[in-house]
Amino acid sequence: MRQINAVPEHPPSVSEQVQSGWAGTRYPHSRYGVMGLEQNTPVQHADPCQNQLLSALPHKDAELLFPDLKRVHLPEGTSIREPGQVMHQVYFPTTCIVSLVCELTDGCSVETAMVGREGCVGAAGSMGAEATNARAIVQSAGDADRMSLQSFKSALQRSDALMQLLLYFGQALLTQIGQTVVCNRHHTVEQRLARRLLWSSDCLGVPQWHATHEWMAAMLGVRREGVTTAAGKLKCAGLIDYRRGEVRILDHSGLEARACECYREVSNEYQRLLGASGRAYGRKRTSRE
Repeated sequence: MRQINAVPEHPPSVSEQVQSGWAGTRYPHSRYGVMGLEQNTPVQHADPCQNQLLSALPHKDAELLFPDLKRVHLPEGTSIREPGQVMHQVYFPTTCIVSLVCELTDGCSVETAMVGREGCVGAAGSMGAEATNARAIVQSAGDADRMSLQSFKSALQRSDALMQLLLYFGQALLTQIGQTVVCNRHHTVEQRLARRLLWSSDCLGVPQWHATHEWMAAMLGVRREGVTTAAGKLKCAGLIDYRRGEVRILDHSGLEARACECYREVSNEYQRLLGASGRAYGRKRTSRE
């Protein structure tokens, strides 16, 4: 293991970075930049099919990527891209979620999209968009498969299937961004929270993960009290449970009924465009979930 970007021995937790009161108006990023430790292990020692974009590729096209992929662990709060920063790597999340966040000069911010096992972060650089105004930060800690942008560009030039899949994912991501804008403007905090919990669960492929009220408030751009009230209603209805920063969906169908239409709209678009990869969104749950 190696430490990156001269990270302090004990960096502040995300919750410590969130200000009280208007927690949702200021994004809880670290002044230390990239946070945490990174584990580099060849992706061959893990399951490359954990990322559904990679698993959707024909074998011969996937073989162009796998030799250059490395498994990295990304702690919560890790910033993998700052606004205006040129990305030199492409990340394929497997067990983590990366939030794309736009921030104003006064520090106010809101999440515009999230990427999990159904997608990738940084691939836009292969088409010339090497820097954007959005910050990419790890919302839920976990692993990702990573490769250099240069290696990804080389594979893209030799694989029509990879190019097509990347374009489909880009369109699906734009749909999520647009729907998030509409949702933030027209729907209640409870509806937006339910939608976001469903998206998070789909991105991870599990019904339980770590998420604090502070963090969810920051991503939704609302007061922490608003999230606490909305989450309390969902808990009382038997749809979710939460304790000590752990959230669990108890009734997926019931939670979807309480969410706004945005969840289903985005789910349908991911499934339409990405097929097997898009099944990360809106998948059927087992009885245990």
